[in-house]
Amino acid sequence: MRLWLFVFAAACTGQTSASRDTGLDDLALTKLVPGLVLPKTKIVVSGRSFVDVDLGQTRLRLLGSLGGEAVNVLLPARFVSAATLEASYVPPAGTPTGTFSGEATVEVDSTVDGKTHVSAPLSVQINIADTLAPSVSAVGDGLTFVNQPIEITGAGFLLGGDEGDTRARLTGCFQALKSSVCTPLAVTTPPLEIPAKPSRPYERGGVGFPYRPTISGIGPGTFTGQLVLVNHLADGTTPTTAPLDVTFDVQRPAIFSASTTSASLGQYVVISGGGFVGDGDAEVTLLDIKGTFAPDGGGPERPLDLELVTEFVSGPEARYVIDDSDPLGQLVDLRMESGVILGTAKPVVERGRDRVEGTPIPVALRVLHVKQVVWVNFLPSFVSSLRKFGLRAVDHAVRDRVFAVAKRDYDGVNIEFRPEIPTDFALFAQVDIAGPDPNGLGLLGYDNSPGKDTDNVRLYDHIGGVNATTQEDGYPGFGGVFTEGFFGFSSSPLGAMPIHDETSRFDEIFDPFRPDRGGVEVTATELSKLQPSVLSSGAGCPAAKGDRGQQIACAIFVLGSLVGNTMTHEVGHSLGLANPYGDGFHDPGDQPNRLMDSGGDRPFAERTELDGQGPAVFCTDAYDYLRMILPLDTPPPDIQRPSCD
Repeated sequence: MRLWLFVFAAACTGQTSASRDTGLDDLALTKLVPGLVLPKTKIVVSGRSFVDVDLGQTRLRLLGSLGGEAVNVLLPARFVSAATLEASYVPPAGTPTGTFSGEATVEVDSTVDGKTHVSAPLSVQINIADTLAPSVSAVGDGLTFVNQPIEITGAGFLLGGDEGDTRARLTGCFQALKSSVCTPLAVTTPPLEIPAKPSRPYERGGVGFPYRPTISGIGPGTFTGQLVLVNHLADGTTPTTAPLDVTFDVQRPAIFSASTTSASLGQYVVISGGGFVGDGDAEVTLLDIKGTFAPDGGGPERPLDLELVTEFVSGPEARYVIDDSDPLGQLVDLRMESGVILGTAKPVVERGRDRVEGTPIPVALRVLHVKQVVWVNFLPSFVSSLRKFGLRAVDHAVRDRVFAVAKRDYDGVNIEFRPEIPTDFALFAQVDIAGPDPNGLGLLGYDNSPGKDTDNVRLYDHIGGVNATTQEDGYPGFGGVFTEGFFGFSSSPLGAMPIHDETSRFDEIFDPFRPDRGGVEVTATELSKLQPSVLSSGAGCPAAKGDRGQQIACAIFVLGSLVGNTMTHEVGHSLGLANPYGDGFHDPGDQPNRLMDSGGDRPFAERTELDGQGPAVFCTDAYDYLRMILPLDTPPPDIQRPSCD
């Protein structure tokens, strides 16, 4: 018996170190897909505690038998997330085909402790093939719309990517509605082929291809002809199915439902239906709206007779964004008014000179007060910085504290902070939470959006990245929150610019964990045993020596508060604060617990809510301004606010 050994990197075994946080404490492999692989197929690995290339080199090992031969396959794996890896199956010449039966493991050469960590083995069976021919058992139900996916069941379909894809060819004729002639489709060289995507991820038993306008236009009618599916494999071969007789009845565009019955400026209304276009030149899907707008608080109703342009997503889906520059925005002050639209809506599709209208349906949409959505984008450099604090393992707990601070600081204001990039809003702000200050100035945070946005006109500021406009003005170009800058509060600032604030609290809080100060990093294993509490107050911090669980809880609270209120301060700048209708960017003078005071006037204890100081809040006029530009119908929180003077 031969041993097939495909080795792409050297491997050895080792044990994790109890004193170093490798991020690999809970390394595990739980699933591999797909169940059939070809040359260059992307194998998706699911599991836990995967790490990126900065923390280790990762491989997927398959150990077992294949085609009657013993095999030991080792494939480089690409980090996607802590729960997902990808590995491309690229076998050397002469590799057997058949069913692999054996075990899969994930191996990581850690850059933290210099050892190789190996997951527990997972029993797997994978079919290995060097080619694949498609076959069809059923084709849809014959009723379709333009751009509607036609579902096909069968076997042997390709998944896309480097292994190749499956495509559909149609030949025949199209008889337009109310026409007596079936017009043959145009013959092209090469033949028109439409990509067919898997109906379910990583499964080869079903695909769907859209009935594109390039087949017969956008008008309703009936297609009669033959369908052939073609596999375009990575090696250039193209196995096909036998021609299959098909008939498709193409319907007029239609609206079935909408994703929401209420929306505000910059928000998407996702429309579900059929027959939508917009993926090609001179194609557009319109919404024909007829009805009235009734403003909240009284006032006369306004008649609506509008055609609104939508964004094409797919044949069954289009998106309309509430926009103050389109016909609706010209009729309704979307920044100051709210109310209800009642009437009818119908889809209208155009392609060149062709125009097809659908049937009107009743519509009711509440227009809400303007809302600011903020995506809080934690960059990889933030996670790298947490390692310097010895707190990489409490990443998510620190983030939770950041969001708790943001929610509290803007309580009563129509703003929402989100951990993921919004998909329901076209207009949203972004703030990057980074590690070091790329400007090299020792900043804790910086709003690099262009100019003072009085009244928050933009809604889409990016506090982060590099802004060439601010660089041209002579100001720092990079914006965001810079976590490593907080080391400036330490007596050992670890390369950060020292901040002259006489306190030992920073070191008392973080020294138990900082590797450079002889601390012991927090590990996932330790967290599962100690289960530190979630603090809502800095009372009791710093914790007593020896109380490891409370020390961790205090470190989470303090670091999350530092990042959180620095972020809310910078977001305040992007909304037009301070002095939105005057000069200056900070509150004048120095008063305790004012959030928009300059950095030098905000001591460590106030920022971290220790020793009875903090939390900082918006001063009276600033808070009233925020309530004006981002109104809520709910009453504001009952707290004492300092003067802005």
